[in-house]
Amino acid sequence: MTGQRIGYIRVSSADQNPERQLEGIELDRTFTDKASAKDTNRPELNALLSFIREGDTLVVHSMDRLARNLFDLRQLVTTLTSKEIRIEFVKEGLTFSGEDSPMAILMLSVMGSFAEFERALLKERQKEGIALAKKRGAYRGRKKKLSEDKIDEIKIRIESGDTKTEIAKAMGISRETLYQYLKKY
Repeated sequence: MTGQRIGYIRVSSADQNPERQLEGIELDRTFTDKASAKDTNRPELNALLSFIREGDTLVVHSMDRLARNLFDLRQLVTTLTSKEIRIEFVKEGLTFSGEDSPMAILMLSVMGSFAEFERALLKERQKEGIALAKKRGAYRGRKKKLSEDKIDEIKIRIESGDTKTEIAKAMGISRETLYQYLKKY
């Protein structure tokens, strides 16, 4: 009996489109995370790890969609292949089954290292760009979520006894953001 083909898709933010990642690939089930890959604690990845069984094949668009760093990538691949689960990385054209040759293991390490290195370079360029924009006075940070009127409304609601949780929910912001506004104003 052959197992199921399970897809894993990850995008970093809710406004990114996950559709293109495994488009045209026949799958029995798909798990989609809209979360950063800073670690492996992601809701759909955890659900996938609970669901997938021996004999199944995990299909992922590319290594960087599964893990952002080499340590997490190798750990996930090792854990899955030790349970006799195959992993296919579509973009890289690599498959791992647990019976991998030393060359396959080297390729996993090299490709994973390149993905990690690429991410580090991207963050470095972003940091440099922000520093240059700040020097020119062009960088102002994130746009404020609340207007001055809303901030005044928050103060009035606090004075009238509303809880910060209620206020934050009504304003569509987190409590942490509410506290930041209160500290600033």
